[in-house]
Amino acid sequence: MGTALVYHEDMTAARLLWDDPECAIETPERLAVAMELLRQRGLEQRCLQLAAREASEAELGLVHSPEYVALVRGTEALGVGALQELSAQFDAVYFHPSTYHCARLAAGAALQLVDAVLTGAAQNGLALVRPPGHHSQRAAANGFCVFNNVALAAEHAKQRHGLRRILVVDWDIHHGQGTQYIFEDDPRVLYFSWHRYEHGRFWPYLRESDADAVGRGHGRGFTVNLPWNQFDPELVLVSAGFDSAIGDPEGQMQATPECFAHLTQLLLALAGGRVCAVLEGGYHLESLAESVCMTIQTLLGDQPPPLPGPMVPCQSALESIQSVRAAQAPHWASFQHPATVPMLSPSYSSSEGRLLPLLPAEPVYKAAAPSCPDPLHAHPLAPVCPAVVLTAPDAAVHLCPRGIRQKGAAPWEEAEAEAWARPHEVLAQGEALAALRKVLRLVDGILDGQVNSGIAATPAPALSATLDVTIRRSLFLGVQRLLCVAVGQLDRPLDLADDGRTLWLSIRDKQAATLSTFHVSMPLPGATGGFLSCILGLVLPLAYGFQPDLLVVVLGPVHGLQDPYAALLVTLLRVPARGRILALVEESKPQLAGILARMLHGEAPPSLGPFSKASSEFAQALVYLRGQLELHWKMLQVAAPPSVASPGS
Repeated sequence: MGTALVYHEDMTAARLLWDDPECAIETPERLAVAMELLRQRGLEQRCLQLAAREASEAELGLVHSPEYVALVRGTEALGVGALQELSAQFDAVYFHPSTYHCARLAAGAALQLVDAVLTGAAQNGLALVRPPGHHSQRAAANGFCVFNNVALAAEHAKQRHGLRRILVVDWDIHHGQGTQYIFEDDPRVLYFSWHRYEHGRFWPYLRESDADAVGRGHGRGFTVNLPWNQFDPELVLVSAGFDSAIGDPEGQMQATPECFAHLTQLLLALAGGRVCAVLEGGYHLESLAESVCMTIQTLLGDQPPPLPGPMVPCQSALESIQSVRAAQAPHWASFQHPATVPMLSPSYSSSEGRLLPLLPAEPVYKAAAPSCPDPLHAHPLAPVCPAVVLTAPDAAVHLCPRGIRQKGAAPWEEAEAEAWARPHEVLAQGEALAALRKVLRLVDGILDGQVNSGIAATPAPALSATLDVTIRRSLFLGVQRLLCVAVGQLDRPLDLADDGRTLWLSIRDKQAATLSTFHVSMPLPGATGGFLSCILGLVLPLAYGFQPDLLVVVLGPVHGLQDPYAALLVTLLRVPARGRILALVEESKPQLAGILARMLHGEAPPSLGPFSKASSEFAQALVYLRGQLELHWKMLQVAAPPSVASPGS
């Protein structure tokens, strides 16, 4: 299975036939430029290419009224004057004699993509379509949108494939009110919209675009900007609008194309990786094309590039996130513990309802040139090709999927290996020394670009010593920022310098503590809710803030994580680490090594199972840690209430 790309050149036929400055930005070139860049970079050729088909009128009737479908069909026979008159009856819409054909192709492309993913013909994919769809309602066109492509895809997945949990992620800069209206009373579809609102002063100027619009009836709580793991969807549909990208005349925001790669990578951890993206907005042609390419590359399995700029959230973002958490607390168990329900401080308040200042007019888009700030980054990222080191070579071949390389016992300078091992008596000889040689070769292979990641299984008594040598070897080879996530009974090396080159995060059965800015210890989360809070509320924000050159995950003695938890941990940490990750496990856990190998190879992690709330003690400990660390690690402000008390107070 691979990545499907659904497209048809006929969707470039419709265009504006009269002067209308509001609609002039929705042009056929939006598709043409994106397709050209995909071809230039060889991305189209790597995809399963599907020619879009027209949706039938019966399929359009899944969400649209027969009268509305007939109205749009009738535009095929109208002249320019009649088309302009009809268009004026709707908000920001234009019709063309080819609109009905183009809109049926756009809807059909979304349905084809869902069918391909749910039948196993593809793992994921993108439908490159126009007109867009998420503003379209049951009986009305709106905001360039004619038929609601993603809503049709969701209803098709429910009725044709029997799905009961569908997540729709809408990252277009405008609120997709059409999709919200269609599913606002349906608990089978969780609508998650990230949009510009400006206290109701940004199009579409709707009160129901605010955080306290949570759905109605049985669907209350399913119209939400919500931490996405809790819903455990069977399919992820993305209204992939790129008008929040830098340079866009509509959004006037500054999201770089790299942002969409990271968003896509995070969503691939859901629903077994079954992610279907459908193009919505995006009106700066170069920025749109780059963003489409970034999304396709990530769906294909390429590692996202690093996010440019400082990892510091702006105050308006904090305000929005806190407001949404407060609005959703009555509907979701993960928000119902007192320690996790945010209380907005006066500094977060915008009671005046004032319009936030816009960015400078016409921000300049410029593709980032690759930089080499240090010798380590002179090596390009390797393709997705993890290496595996197991004591028994046959086990690696048996447990790991085809295409994963195994680093075996190739010749090694014995004297150098023994020199690294000398401070540790447990590494002096036998299997421990042999395993260390392989681990050191693996570290070298990751850092010089031979492979992008690796897994090593070592004898349990030698795991701590092997980790110590791994850290020292990595720093010796030029790693400037090394993040170590140590799960289980593993101690931080006593003489490890607290100089900012290493960030040590220990997850173990002990009390929460911030021993320094770069040394954090927290209890082992037991329940599903505790684990998700730990990863989303602490580990990922720290990783994004630190921006590691290399990330080491160690699952040590009695680590206590079930295999699906460990799989999700490694999957999510691949994103801020740009795929450059080394996992160390005990030799007695070959099955776990195989699972992690598949995660590093790009497979989606298994479901965590039923949701269970975090304990009061764990929730308090997590909030305490975030409060202690957020002054230095600004990304933690997104998840933490403004003031935090010590867990012992």
